[in-house]
Parts: sequence; structure tokens; C-alpha cells
Amino acid sequence: IHGDLQPMTREVIDTFRAIGSIQKRYGKKMAHRYIISFTKSAQHVADVFELAHLSFAHEEDVPELDVIPLFEQLEDLEGCVDVLDQMLTLPVVQKRLAQTNRRMEVMLGYSDSSKDAGPTTAMLALHSAQERIAKWAEKNDIDLVLMHGRGGAVGRGGGPANKAVLAQPKGSVNCFFKPTEQGEVIFARYGNRTLAQRHVESVAAATLLQSAPSVEKTNTETTQKFWDMAEKLNAASHERYLDLLNTEDFTPWFSTVTPLTEVGLLPIGSRPAKRGLGAKSLDDLRTIPWIFSWSQARINLAAWYGLGTACEQLGDLDQLKAAYQEWPFFRTFIDNIEMSIAKTDQRIAKMYLHLGDRQDLSEKVFTEMQLTRKWVLAIVGDEWPLQRRRVLGCAVRVRNPYVDALSIAQVRALREVRMNQDEMAEEKKAEYMSLILSTVTGVSAGLQNTG
Repeated sequence: IHGDLQPMTREVIDTFRAIGSIQKRYGKKMAHRYIISFTKSAQHVADVFELAHLSFAHEEDVPELDVIPLFEQLEDLEGCVDVLDQMLTLPVVQKRLAQTNRRMEVMLGYSDSSKDAGPTTAMLALHSAQERIAKWAEKNDIDLVLMHGRGGAVGRGGGPANKAVLAQPKGSVNCFFKPTEQGEVIFARYGNRTLAQRHVESVAAATLLQSAPSVEKTNTETTQKFWDMAEKLNAASHERYLDLLNTEDFTPWFSTVTPLTEVGLLPIGSRPAKRGLGAKSLDDLRTIPWIFSWSQARINLAAWYGLGTACEQLGDLDQLKAAYQEWPFFRTFIDNIEMSIAKTDQRIAKMYLHLGDRQDLSEKVFTEMQLTRKWVLAIVGDEWPLQRRRVLGCAVRVRNPYVDALSIAQVRALREVRMNQDEMAEEKKAEYMSLILSTVTGVSAGLQNTG
């Protein structure tokens, strides 16, 4: 390939050539995975192999690649098995499977499905996708490795990893658990040698235990027993979530009542906070800042919105309690939401929402927050969030007052910027911006599970 190339084309070619160079110098195992975000069809996989070949003048220079489909959005999770079936018809995939003893990696994304469809719908879709992919792998004699694109926030699949592993469907772990680790999660889990060792031991033990016949039996039977209930929760919560997102001028309101614009100025994340200069619609908005901004406003909406209404419509507390006691997946889901609720603060949240001057949207958020809190506490059997989680509950209660001071400083600075931006001198604006960015970092460190 030569001549005048577009910057994006040049970047793709340079990526393949970098992989080839690394493999020649350090060995083929050092860099051989190529992950395709938003995989929609097997053609995307075929395109990667073809581009890799076109990037080199000689066949012997082409690196060996494991091209990994990443299913992230709701429709992609629902159609993932069809795409995998199509992949098996590709000669390049069959050739690679022969080289790897039929080992194949598939990646699942937790963030985009949560932003687009709501937390309840996303978690159920991911659970179903894992179960169907595991059955597909067994049927096609594939040695499956599922890679989980989890973040720290509950809306991005966060929470205790060992419990999440033990709750996975039969065959989806296969003695391998491969998650992404990023952001403040890396420091929280591995910044201290003792904590790092405990975390690794905990996840390793769960990875081995998950394949035990007793654990597989429990996960399979309880999923079948409570899946009808889960689908009812899914339908109601999804409808409630979309009702919020489809409210007129929702996205500009969200940009006003949270520090979304300011978060975009921080040097964090692998991609920009917004597509383009402004977030005029949800399609413009990246998922990580969506979740991060709600946590900064002490609302954590991305972790729980829609569940309260779904439980209210179901109206069967005994069944919900039974599912919590018996179904590991549902227990993990509810425990993570209880943790998120413990880190919300309605008084501070009101200060943020008042920045937007939209009483209708504020009422929707607070009504759902109260409903979810009521039902989650009833399901768990607590009078207040994390009452029975003595270590975690104590840690959250100790940290919250310090975070509150930072949150109040942040929201007051945001109010000044929002109200007086046109008249404010550049020097004064820079001072406020510095204060806001400092508090964003502090709130994130204090709350944890934010990104």
C-alpha cells in the first residue's frame, strides 16, 4: 500500500505493522489479539484478516492474529450466536482454529448495553448471551475463552469479581476468567500488595469453583426457575428507562445537571467523552462519561434506574426474596445495586438537578430512586443500605461525609459557571474549572466504583 493515505487508514496499517514487528522481535505470543468493537457481522472479522494481509508486501511478514469479536450493544448481544456461526464459515477463521487447537476468544462489553437499554436489561442480556455462547462453543467443539469488558462502576459490570464469576452460566467460564481492569480499579485492587494477593486468590478460587458440578447445577436450575420473573422485570425496567431517555431535551439537561463537559477535559479514558463538540443526543455521548457523570452528581442513575418500577409492577416480594436467596446471578445483581444506592445522596443530588430547571425530569429520577431503594432494601432485608455488609457498609459510611464536602464544593462551582459563564472573566472561569476538576478526582477516589 502506498501513495496518499487518510490518517485513519495509515493508523490501521501502522497497527498491523507494529504487531508484525513485535512478533518478529519478541515472539508471536507477545501481540496477537485484535478486538473489533461493535462487531455486527462476520464480515467485520474477515475484513481484519484482509487488511492485515494488505498491510505487508510479503506474505511471510503478515502476523498471526486472533481476531476477537466484541459484542456490546443490546442487539449485538442478542444476535451474537448468529455472528459466531457465520464466523465459522470463514476459511481464515477455520485456519486459525486449527493453529490454536480450536481455542477462540469472544469479548462481551458491559457499558454500551447498559447506557442504551438500562442496567436490568443489560445484565440479563449479558447473562443470556454468555449462556448461549457457551452452548454454541460446546456444540461446535470450541475451547471458549470469554473476555469480560468490565469497568469499576456497577453500570459497567463492576462489583466483587469473585461473586460475579460464581454466578456465571454453565460452560461460560471453562476455568478461564479474563476481565479488563482499568481506571481506579487497578489501584484499588492492585495498589497494595496484600490486597492484590487477596483479590487474585479470590478470583482464582471462584474461577475453579465455578466449574464444579454443584455450582453449575445451581446456576442452571435457578436460572430456569426464575427466568420468567426476570423477563417481566426486564420488560418493565426497559420501558421505564427508555421513557426517561426519550423525554424531550433529556441530553442537554443531563449535560447541565452533571459535570459532563468538565469530565471531558480530564486526561482519562481511551476515547473522548463526547463524539464531536457537544452532546446533543445520546448517540453523541460515550458510555464511560455517562456513568461517571451520574456518580459525580451522587445519583448513580446508570446502576439502578428502572428496577424500582419493575419490582413495583411485579408486586411479588416473596418471589423476589426467593430469587435473591437461591439465584446467584440475581443476588449479585441486587447486592451491587444496594452498594450503588449506599453511595447516593438525595440532598446533594437535588442540588445538582436544580441546575437544570426541569421539574419533570427531576421528579422522574427521584421517584425511581425512592422506589428502587424501597424494593432493594425489602429484598435484601435491610433497614438501610449495606446494613448487613459490616466491612463494606462501614467503609462507605466513613468515606461519605468527606465526599459530601467535595460534592457540595463541586456543585456550587458548577452553578456559578452555568449561571454566569457569559459574563465571567477568563481568569475567574479558569479558577472555577480548576476547582471543579480537582473535586471530580476527589469524589471519584472517595466513592470508588465510578468508572
